[in-house]
Amino acid sequence: MEILFRHADKEDTHHVFRFIKELAEFEKMSDDVIATERLIEKNLFSEHKYAEVIFAIADGEEVGFVIFFHNFSTFVGRPGIYIEDLFVKPAFRNKGIGKMLMREVARIGLERGCGRMEWNVLNWNPARRFYELMGAKAMDEWVTYRFTSDTMKKLVDEE
Repeated sequence: MEILFRHADKEDTHHVFRFIKELAEFEKMSDDVIATERLIEKNLFSEHKYAEVIFAIADGEEVGFVIFFHNFSTFVGRPGIYIEDLFVKPAFRNKGIGKMLMREVARIGLERGCGRMEWNVLNWNPARRFYELMGAKAMDEWVTYRFTSDTMKKLVDEE
């Protein structure tokens, strides 16, 4: 099976949103998806793009995707790539597609002078072993914290 990669564009908004919903279902987080196709189109495919999407294509069908964006490491002094989502449809897993998507993002990162590539994985996700086999190291000493937009608003309004 030949796998091709394609950067998503505005016409792919529906496909991107479909993958987001499939990933949320897999992660048992469907109720957390408040995004809409309109928001995805605006924030990924307008003049100011906040992230990029690459599809893995097999036989003309989108079978996987990765969403990533740049961050910056002050310690490394260079930009990095943060993978927000990586998902391969269940019927296409264990065929190397996930690794190919990771390799493609790593290639882009090196091409752009990035010093790191990072992502978060749910602790129960069997993909953790997949990442470790590629050489990824869990950053167990770091704890992820998050503000939602409501929390950010409360913080700003405290003045």
